[in-house]
Amino acid sequence: MESKLDLIEAVRSGDRLALARLITKIENHAADALQILDALFPFTGNAHLVGVTGSPGSGKSTLVNHLVRALRSGDRTETPPKVAVIAVDPTSPFSGGALLGDRVRMGDLAGDTGVYIRSMASRGALGGLAHATSAVTRAVDAAGFDIIIIETVGAGQTEVEIARLAHTIIVVEAPGMGDDIQAIKAGILEIADILVVNKSDRPGADNAVRALSTMLELARPGWGGDEVDSESDVSLQNHTWTPPILQTIATQASGMEPLIDAIQDHWDYLARSGEKWKRERERLENELNNLLQTALVAGLHANVPGDVYQDYIQRLIEREVSPHQAVQELLAMSNRTAANSNLD
Repeated sequence: MESKLDLIEAVRSGDRLALARLITKIENHAADALQILDALFPFTGNAHLVGVTGSPGSGKSTLVNHLVRALRSGDRTETPPKVAVIAVDPTSPFSGGALLGDRVRMGDLAGDTGVYIRSMASRGALGGLAHATSAVTRAVDAAGFDIIIIETVGAGQTEVEIARLAHTIIVVEAPGMGDDIQAIKAGILEIADILVVNKSDRPGADNAVRALSTMLELARPGWGGDEVDSESDVSLQNHTWTPPILQTIATQASGMEPLIDAIQDHWDYLARSGEKWKRERERLENELNNLLQTALVAGLHANVPGDVYQDYIQRLIEREVSPHQAVQELLAMSNRTAANSNLD
C-alpha cells in the first residue's frame, strides 16, 4: 500500500496518477488528505492561477481548450508551460459527481503529458466553485504546473467567488445573449482582469464591445484616451490595471495569441505593482477564515448536544431568543463543555 510519504513525493515529482489519487482523497474528505496537503504547502505558491468565468453558453470550455493548445504549442517559447485545467462542472443529480462536459470538449488535449485536466462536481456549492477547489488547486500547484486554469460552473451572477482564488480573472461574454446588462449589474465586470467577447463573428459583437468599453470609461478616469482631471488621476491611471477587451472566435481558435499576451501582461503587472502579494494574502486570509468558521461550527456541534441545538432553533421560531442571543448562549455552553473536558 502506498504510504503518505510516497504519495507526497510522487505528487511533487509530477506523477499524474498520484495527483489524481490525492485529488480524489481531497474530494472524498479522506482522513489523511489534510496531512498530505499540509506537507505539500511549502511547495505551493508558484503557479499562475487563471480563472475563467462567464454565463452559460458563452463558450468558456471551447475557449479554454484552444487557449491551452496555444500555450502548449511551443511557438512562443522553447519550453512550453505545464498547464492544468480544473473544470468545475454542475453536479449530476444521480451520482453526485461532475457531469464531465468539459472533459469531453477537451479530449484532444489528453495525449499531451504537459497538460492535466480534472473535472470537479460543484456539489451544491454556490459562487461557481466547488468547496474543495482551493485545496485541489494547491495540490496541482505542488505538482509543478506553471499555469492552472480554473473554469467555473457558469452560473452568471454568483460567479464572483473566483475572485478570491485566482490571480488573473477572465470574464467571457458573448453577443446576442442579453449579457451586457447582466455583466454590469451582477458585479462580474468588477472582478474582470481581462474581458473577452467570444463568438465575435456573430452579429452584435461590436455592440457588446462598446457596452463594456462604456462601463470601463465610467469606472476608470482617463481610460480609452479620455482626459483626466488631475495629476492624481494620472498617477492612478499609471499604477492600476485596466482590463483589455479582446475578441475571440473560440471555435476557430481565433484570438488566442492576444489573449495569452494579456494574461502574461497581467501577471507581469501583478509582480511589478506588488498586487500579486496583496492578492495572495487576501486569498490565504479568506481560506483561513473559511476553515476557522468550519472548525468552530464543528467544535460547537461536538460540544453541544443535538437536542439542545434543536431546542434553540425552536426557541428562535417562537421568538423566545434572538439569533444573536442564541449564538452567545451556545458558544458559552460549548466553551464550558470544552473546559470541563480539558479538566478531565
